[in-house]
Amino acid sequence: MSSSPLPVILDFATRAKLAIQKIVQRVGFLGILACASIPNPLFDLAGITCGHFLVPFWTFFGATLIGKAVVKMHIQKLFVIVTFSRHIVEQMVSLIGLVPVLGAALQKPFMEYLEAQRAKLRHHAREGSPADENWLSWLFEKVVLVMVVFFVSSIVNSMAQSYAKRAQQEHPSEGKTK
Repeated sequence: MSSSPLPVILDFATRAKLAIQKIVQRVGFLGILACASIPNPLFDLAGITCGHFLVPFWTFFGATLIGKAVVKMHIQKLFVIVTFSRHIVEQMVSLIGLVPVLGAALQKPFMEYLEAQRAKLRHHAREGSPADENWLSWLFEKVVLVMVVFFVSSIVNSMAQSYAKRAQQEHPSEGKTK
């Protein structure tokens, strides 16, 4: 009797992780582009996989930039425009009216809420400037600004250290002082 290995049953998350690894490893740029283009939570895993398999930075960055800034942005924009167009929203509210027993009672508050939101948005659009800014939003804006400045300065620092290291490796005798 030969002992053959038993098939391993993997859950969905594990199969998805393995699929992302295979895509990135086999397809490269186009695989990264595909992972970056569709809204999925596994793109972080694709980034980690790219780091593990030493995918060149510009390959990863280029595919990510095109996937997120061009493809995914247009998909999401189209989704929001279609989903929240007046015609579609009115159809959805009319479908609420078809629900037995509660439909008519639920439809009226939804219509009133949507009309109040439309009026509120149109009112703010005519004012031209936002009303009093919330202090919390002001604080959050400053925290994000500090984070961005820190991020940019850390990139510049890292690049300077990398340049200094390369320069020292190319000319080791010039870097020493007596």
